[in-house]
Amino acid sequence: MSSARPATPASPKNYKVKAAQQGQPMYGCEHLQKLFNQDQVTTNTSIHHYKMILRTIFDQTPVVSQTVKVVDTQQVVTTLTPTYLCLQCPSTVTEEDRIKHGNKKSHRFYVDSRSAALYCQMCDDMVYDPTFEELRLKKLGTSTFSNTRKRKQDELFSPDPVKDSPAYISQNTTTATCKANGLRGIYNAGATCYQNVVLQSFLHNPILRNYYLSDGHSGCDTPHCLSCAMDDMFQDFYAVENTNGYTAANILSGFWISERKAFENLVTTKEQDAHEFFQFLAEELHERNGDGKKPEIGSEHSCNCIIHQTFYGKLQTQTTCQNCQGVTNQVQSFLDLSLPLENLTQKKGGKKLLGGKGTMTLQECLDEEYVKLDKCEYRCNGCNSTQQARRQTSIKRLPNVLSIQLKRFEYKQGRHERAAKIDTPVQFPLQLNMLPYTTVGRSGDTRDSYELARQCTYDLLSVVVHVGEIDTGHYVSYCRVGDQWFAFNDHKVEVAQKSDVLNAKAYLLFYIVRSLT
Repeated sequence: MSSARPATPASPKNYKVKAAQQGQPMYGCEHLQKLFNQDQVTTNTSIHHYKMILRTIFDQTPVVSQTVKVVDTQQVVTTLTPTYLCLQCPSTVTEEDRIKHGNKKSHRFYVDSRSAALYCQMCDDMVYDPTFEELRLKKLGTSTFSNTRKRKQDELFSPDPVKDSPAYISQNTTTATCKANGLRGIYNAGATCYQNVVLQSFLHNPILRNYYLSDGHSGCDTPHCLSCAMDDMFQDFYAVENTNGYTAANILSGFWISERKAFENLVTTKEQDAHEFFQFLAEELHERNGDGKKPEIGSEHSCNCIIHQTFYGKLQTQTTCQNCQGVTNQVQSFLDLSLPLENLTQKKGGKKLLGGKGTMTLQECLDEEYVKLDKCEYRCNGCNSTQQARRQTSIKRLPNVLSIQLKRFEYKQGRHERAAKIDTPVQFPLQLNMLPYTTVGRSGDTRDSYELARQCTYDLLSVVVHVGEIDTGHYVSYCRVGDQWFAFNDHKVEVAQKSDVLNAKAYLLFYIVRSLT
C-alpha cells in the first residue's frame, strides 16, 4: 500500500555517502554499495527517499506507517506488527508481502516502520549503513537532519510555563503504542492457535493483568510452574516495548512436563479445543495460586484465589415436586456457561439455520438454559418416592468475568461416532444484561434496582472464533484495549472495527462486569 509519502522527484542537491572511517565499513552491505555506485541520481534518490521515510515514521501518526494493503486480498489493514516501507518507491508492505513486492518491482531495500532500520532483501537481514544510520540518529535526536539547527541545552531545559502546564501535557501526550497495552502476537508452535487465543484473552483481562504485574504470584519455587510462566509472559508483554511475536515456550513446556492426565491431549501436534484449554489452564492456575484443591464438578467450591475471584460464579438449581410442591435447592460453582446451539437451531428452523442462513441471539440461548423450566423425574424426600418435577436453573452469584461457550461442536454417539460443527451465526451484544438470568432477577426482588442493574451489566472483553472445518480449522480472537478492538491471528496483530467483532461467529465470549471498569 502506498503511504502518505508523496512521490516527488529527488532533491537537486547532490548527497554524499558518509566517508569511510577506521574500523567501520563504508557501506551496509555489498548490495547497498552497488546501489550507491550506480550514479549520482540513484544516490540522491535513495537518500532523499530515506529522509522522507524517516519523516513519515517519526513525524506523522503511527497509523500511517502501520497501514498496508495486503497483496493477495487487496484488503487495507492497520497492523501492530512492524511493516516495511520500500526505499525505492512509496509502497508500504507486510513482512509476508515483502518478497512479492521485491520480485515484482525488483526493489530490494526496505525500512522497518518501528525502528527505521534498513533491511536488505538479498542479505535477508537488517544492515547497518553509516550514511543512513547518521540520518536516523539525527532525526531521533533533534527531529531535524541539519547540524546547524540543533537546540541548545538551555533551550531544552529552560522552564516553559505553557509547555510545563498539566493541561498542555495532557493534550499533547499519547499512550505508548505497545508497552502500556500489551499488544503483541504469539507465534504458532505447531497447531497451537487454540492456546494462543486463550492466552490473549488472559493477557487482556485487567484483573489477571493487575494481579501478575503487582507480583501477585511470587516466591514460588515449583519446577515448571504454569503460573510462573504466566507471570513471565505478563512481564514480557507489558514491561518490554516489543511488538514482535512472543514464543510461549514456558507455557508449552509446562504442559509437556505436567503429570496431569488432562494435559495429555494438549501436547500433540493436532488441532485441539480452545474451550478445553481454557478450563485446563484455569484449573492449573487455581491449584498454583489457591488452596490446591481440584474444583469438584457439581459442588459449591469456595476459594479466594485469583482464578476464583475472576471467573467463578455460582448456579442454583431449584426443583419443585409436582405432587407435594416441595422445593429443593442445589448450589454449585461454575467456571463458564456452556450454551447448546443444536436444539435451539432445530426449533428455529432446523436446516435453514444449520446452513448458516438464519441467526439467533445470545439472549435466546441464555433463555433456553436459565429462564425456561424443565420437566424431570426425581426422588422427592417429602413424598419418599419418585415424582414428576419442574426444574429451573438460575445464576445465584455472577463472576467478575463471565465466560460463555457457544457449543458449536457436537459429537454424535452410535455405531459410527462422528463430530459436526454448527456454523449458525449467533448475535451477541457489546453490553450484556444478566439480571434476567439471576436468582434475584427471577424472584422479582429488585428493591435496589440501580445497584443491582450495575452489578449485572457486562461489557464485552474478548471473543474467540473458530474458522474452517472441525478437524482442519484455525482459531483467531478479538480483544478490546480501552475502546479499541484488535484482531489476533497468532503472531499477527491488526486494528479491528466493532463491526468485525460483532459479525464474527463466536465460540467463546468473555464479558467483564461494568462496575469494575
